[in-house]
Amino acid sequence: MNKEPQKHTFKSGEYDIPRIMEKIPHRAPLLLVDRVHEFETFNSIEALKCVTYNEPFFTGHFPSRPVMPGVLIIEALAQTSGILVVESLGKESEGKLVYFMSIDNAKFRRLVVPGDQLTLKADVIQMRKTVWKFEGKAFVGDQLAAEATFTAMLVDA
Repeated sequence: MNKEPQKHTFKSGEYDIPRIMEKIPHRAPLLLVDRVHEFETFNSIEALKCVTYNEPFFTGHFPSRPVMPGVLIIEALAQTSGILVVESLGKESEGKLVYFMSIDNAKFRRLVVPGDQLTLKADVIQMRKTVWKFEGKAFVGDQLAAEATFTAMLVDA
Protein backbone atom coordinates (compact mmCIF):
# COMPACT_ATOMS: atom_id res chain seq x y z
CA MET A 1 0.00 0.00 0.00
CA ASN A 2 1.28 3.45 -0.93
CA LYS A 3 1.33 5.73 2.13
CA GLU A 4 2.44 8.79 0.19
CA PRO A 5 -0.11 11.56 0.79
CA GLN A 6 -2.32 12.30 -2.19
CA LYS A 7 -4.49 15.43 -2.26
CA HIS A 8 -8.08 15.29 -3.51
CA THR A 9 -10.32 18.36 -3.91
CA PHE A 10 -14.02 18.15 -4.74
CA LYS A 11 -16.51 20.51 -6.34
CA SER A 12 -19.97 20.91 -4.83
CA GLY A 13 -21.94 17.67 -5.19
CA GLU A 14 -18.94 15.48 -5.99
CA TYR A 15 -18.47 14.09 -2.46
CA ASP A 16 -21.89 14.38 -0.86
CA ILE A 17 -24.10 12.31 1.44
CA PRO A 18 -24.55 9.23 -0.81
CA ARG A 19 -20.78 8.92 -1.22
CA ILE A 20 -20.20 9.56 2.51
CA MET A 21 -22.65 6.76 3.34
CA GLU A 22 -20.52 4.41 1.20
CA LYS A 23 -17.56 5.16 3.48
CA ILE A 24 -19.00 5.24 7.01
CA PRO A 25 -21.96 3.35 8.52
CA HIS A 26 -23.73 6.35 10.10
CA ARG A 27 -27.25 7.19 8.95
CA ALA A 28 -29.85 9.83 9.79
CA PRO A 29 -30.41 11.18 12.32
CA LEU A 30 -26.78 10.62 13.41
CA LEU A 31 -24.97 11.20 10.11
CA LEU A 32 -23.30 14.55 10.83
CA VAL A 33 -21.25 15.16 7.66
CA ASP A 34 -22.93 16.58 4.55
CA ARG A 35 -20.03 17.08 2.17
CA VAL A 36 -16.29 16.52 1.88
CA HIS A 37 -14.38 19.46 0.40
CA GLU A 38 -10.92 17.94 0.29
CA PHE A 39 -8.61 15.43 1.87
CA GLU A 40 -4.99 14.46 1.69
CA THR A 41 -4.59 10.74 2.35
CA PHE A 42 -2.86 9.88 5.62
CA ASN A 43 -2.73 13.59 6.49
CA SER A 44 -5.86 15.81 6.63
CA ILE A 45 -9.50 16.32 5.68
CA GLU A 46 -11.99 19.18 5.45
CA ALA A 47 -15.74 18.58 5.40
CA LEU A 48 -19.01 20.47 5.95
CA LYS A 49 -22.06 20.06 8.17
CA CYS A 50 -25.00 22.35 7.35
CA VAL A 51 -26.80 22.89 10.64
CA THR A 52 -30.56 23.24 10.10
CA TYR A 53 -33.44 23.89 12.44
CA ASN A 54 -34.84 20.47 11.45
CA GLU A 55 -32.10 18.58 13.33
CA PRO A 56 -33.84 16.24 15.82
CA PHE A 57 -31.63 17.29 18.75
CA PHE A 58 -32.90 20.89 18.59
CA THR A 59 -36.32 19.85 19.93
CA GLY A 60 -34.73 19.25 23.32
CA HIS A 61 -31.48 21.29 23.21
CA PHE A 62 -32.91 23.89 23.78
CA PRO A 63 -36.43 24.53 22.42
CA SER A 64 -36.42 28.28 23.10
CA ARG A 65 -32.78 28.78 22.02
CA PRO A 66 -31.54 25.88 19.87
CA VAL A 67 -27.84 25.06 20.27
CA MET A 68 -25.99 22.12 18.69
CA PRO A 69 -24.67 19.92 21.53
CA GLY A 70 -20.90 20.01 21.83
CA VAL A 71 -20.68 16.23 21.90
CA LEU A 72 -22.32 16.14 18.45
CA ILE A 73 -19.78 18.63 17.10
CA ILE A 74 -17.04 16.27 18.33
CA GLU A 75 -18.94 13.34 16.78
CA ALA A 76 -19.05 15.23 13.46
CA LEU A 77 -15.26 15.66 13.67
CA ALA A 78 -14.89 11.93 14.44
CA GLN A 79 -17.06 10.96 11.45
CA THR A 80 -14.99 13.27 9.26
CA SER A 81 -11.82 11.58 10.52
CA GLY A 82 -13.35 8.15 9.87
CA ILE A 83 -13.86 9.12 6.24
CA LEU A 84 -10.18 10.08 6.04
CA VAL A 85 -9.11 6.70 7.48
CA VAL A 86 -11.27 4.76 5.01
CA GLU A 87 -10.16 6.87 2.04
CA SER A 88 -6.50 6.62 3.04
CA LEU A 89 -6.54 2.84 3.44
CA GLY A 90 -8.70 2.09 0.41
CA LYS A 91 -9.36 -1.64 -0.03
CA GLU A 92 -7.50 -2.37 3.22
CA SER A 93 -10.42 -0.76 5.11
CA GLU A 94 -13.11 -2.97 3.56
CA GLY A 95 -15.03 -4.96 6.17
CA LYS A 96 -13.81 -2.72 8.96
CA LEU A 97 -15.25 0.06 11.14
CA VAL A 98 -13.59 3.06 12.77
CA TYR A 99 -14.37 3.39 16.51
CA PHE A 100 -13.63 6.20 18.96
CA MET A 101 -11.10 5.30 21.66
CA SER A 102 -10.48 8.59 23.46
CA ILE A 103 -11.20 12.31 23.42
CA ASP A 104 -8.79 14.77 24.98
CA ASN A 105 -8.62 18.52 25.43
CA ALA A 106 -12.11 19.21 24.08
CA LYS A 107 -12.91 22.91 24.14
CA PHE A 108 -16.01 24.70 22.96
CA ARG A 109 -15.45 28.29 21.84
CA ARG A 110 -18.65 29.37 20.09
CA LEU A 111 -22.29 28.32 20.01
CA VAL A 112 -23.40 26.48 16.87
CA VAL A 113 -27.00 27.30 15.95
CA PRO A 114 -29.45 26.61 13.12
CA GLY A 115 -28.30 28.25 9.90
CA ASP A 116 -24.59 27.82 10.65
CA GLN A 117 -22.29 25.97 8.31
CA LEU A 118 -19.81 23.97 10.33
CA THR A 119 -16.46 23.43 8.62
CA LEU A 120 -14.88 20.29 10.03
CA LYS A 121 -11.09 19.94 9.83
CA ALA A 122 -8.98 17.06 11.08
CA ASP A 123 -5.25 16.46 10.88
CA VAL A 124 -3.55 13.15 11.53
CA ILE A 125 -1.13 13.45 14.44
CA GLN A 126 -0.09 9.80 14.59
CA MET A 127 -0.77 6.43 12.93
CA ARG A 128 0.22 3.09 14.43
CA LYS A 129 -1.15 0.08 12.61
CA THR A 130 -4.89 0.28 13.35
CA VAL A 131 -4.81 3.24 15.77
CA TRP A 132 -5.03 6.81 14.48
CA LYS A 133 -4.75 10.03 16.49
CA PHE A 134 -6.25 13.30 15.22
CA GLU A 135 -6.43 16.97 16.02
CA GLY A 136 -9.89 18.21 15.06
CA LYS A 137 -11.26 21.72 14.75
CA ALA A 138 -14.75 22.91 13.85
CA PHE A 139 -15.31 26.42 12.50
CA VAL A 140 -18.28 28.64 11.71
CA GLY A 141 -16.86 30.99 9.12
CA ASP A 142 -13.43 31.89 10.44
CA GLN A 143 -14.48 31.50 14.10
CA LEU A 144 -13.30 28.43 15.99
CA ALA A 145 -16.36 26.70 17.45
CA ALA A 146 -14.79 23.57 18.96
CA GLU A 147 -11.56 21.63 19.07
CA ALA A 148 -10.31 18.31 20.44
CA THR A 149 -7.67 15.67 20.13
CA PHE A 150 -9.05 12.16 19.70
CA THR A 151 -7.99 8.62 18.95
CA ALA A 152 -9.78 6.03 16.87
CA MET A 153 -9.19 2.39 16.04
CA LEU A 154 -9.93 0.41 12.89
CA VAL A 155 -11.53 -2.94 13.78
CA ASP A 156 -13.23 -5.79 11.95
CA ALA A 157 -16.94 -5.11 11.40
